[in-house]
Amino acid sequence: MARIGEGDERWIVEDRPDGTNVHNWHWAETDCLDWSRNFLSDRLCDKTILSGEGNLYIKTKKIEKLEGEAYVNVRKGKIIPGYELNLVLSYEAEAKDSDGSSVILKTEGSVEVPYISDENAGEDPEIRISITDGGPIGQRLKEAFILKGKPFVFEKIREFVDAMAKAKGRPAKDDLEGKKAAVRKPSSGSNNANAAVSSGLSAVESKKTGEKRKEGFKTIKMSERFNCRAKDLYEILMDENRWKGFTQSNAWINKEATIIMQVRLTFEEPESGVTIVKLTHNDVPEEDRYGNATVVENRERGWQDLIFHRIRAVFGFGI
Repeated sequence: MARIGEGDERWIVEDRPDGTNVHNWHWAETDCLDWSRNFLSDRLCDKTILSGEGNLYIKTKKIEKLEGEAYVNVRKGKIIPGYELNLVLSYEAEAKDSDGSSVILKTEGSVEVPYISDENAGEDPEIRISITDGGPIGQRLKEAFILKGKPFVFEKIREFVDAMAKAKGRPAKDDLEGKKAAVRKPSSGSNNANAAVSSGLSAVESKKTGEKRKEGFKTIKMSERFNCRAKDLYEILMDENRWKGFTQSNAWINKEATIIMQVRLTFEEPESGVTIVKLTHNDVPEEDRYGNATVVENRERGWQDLIFHRIRAVFGFGI
């Protein structure tokens, strides 16, 4: 038996003539900044902080700025989420007279959280609250936001921190659970079965037919033939534990029908005991973040070596 790290092509990236990062084993990074912006916007924006208590009204508006980085790295099979963000949130505030019939001041303010980082995930970050009006009523509104709004902002940031910590390679877990793969289980007499399979790391909605191809991205199309029934192969590909075993990584499979995801597998049974699997994998980047133009090749090899060839090896379905 080979010692750990020996005999595995994934460990010899620096020794390969082409320097290929096989199956993204050496290093792969997924940018999660847009997901972070959507996550925080959903929880922080357009929320009521005060609704008439003390004749004060405060409501958050929108995220004015979210700068920095958020990512999920895969390093030698280990998934490492990280982030370092600067957040600015705006809010509007107004104060009414004692009987609540007239507005005596309407103003705006901002909340800045300059350093949200995985390094200080266990503690509340620094927060700066400002307001446009510097008069006594404006200061009263600012103090009200500090009292009621500050804990609210901390709570939502903690939700973001928890979501990243529990991501396990899927920082958009909440979104994925609301957009499960479209799957229809074939009946025993059916000659065709369609299934959209998501591994969790690549779950995004597929492009509409006829939509212009994204610049810098390609579509992978593959066709594989198996000597088996379509329904049997379908059950194997819908087995989450088998995907984990084939790929040696986390996998998420769900048979509930909702939308079509980035990867589509179509099963055709032209004759009894013969199944043709057609794969379409959309939005595969042509290059990784370091300019290596091997992403498409690695994805194709991954489907062949980690999935299709292993199904043949394990279940003996043949070519």
